[in-house]
Amino acid sequence: MSVNVIFGSDAGTTRAVASRIAKRLQGRAVDIKSATTTDFEACSLLILGAPTYGFGDLQTDWETNIDKLTSANLTGKKVALFGTGDQTNYPDSFVDAMGLLYDHVVDLGADVVGFTETAGYDYTASKAERDGRFVGLALDEDGQSSKTEKRITEWISRLT
Repeated sequence: MSVNVIFGSDAGTTRAVASRIAKRLQGRAVDIKSATTTDFEACSLLILGAPTYGFGDLQTDWETNIDKLTSANLTGKKVALFGTGDQTNYPDSFVDAMGLLYDHVVDLGADVVGFTETAGYDYTASKAERDGRFVGLALDEDGQSSKTEKRITEWISRLT
C-alpha cells in the first residue's frame, strides 16, 4: 500500500506527528507547501494532517495551498485525517482544522476512514466531531502527549 501523509505545520508538532505516521506506514510525509496535485492522487491511502490555529482556523500553509487539495481528483480515494490541537486553551475549537479538511475531502468524493471516539478528551466544541465521533485522529500534544503513541497505534491498525 502506498501512503502519502500531507501536512501543514509551523511549530513542528504536526510535522513530527506526520513523520511518525508516515514511518509506521512506510509512506511519505509531504509538507503542503511543496505538495503537488499528484501527491494527493498517486497513493492508495492519503492522510491529511493539520493543526488548528486561532479560534478554529486552518493553519496558514493549508489556507494558502488549499487549491492543491481542491483541484485533486479524490473520487473514491481512501482518505484519513489527523489534527493537532490544545483542548485546554482552545476548548471551543479543538482540532477544528481537521473538520474543515474533512468537509473538503467529502465534497471531493473521498472515502473517509479512521473515525475515532471522543472519550478521553476534555473540550466543549469541535468542527471535527460528527455524530459523536471525531472525523479522524485527534491529538493534543500540549496536554495529552503521553497518550499520543497509543492513539496513533490504535488508529493506524484501523486504516490498514
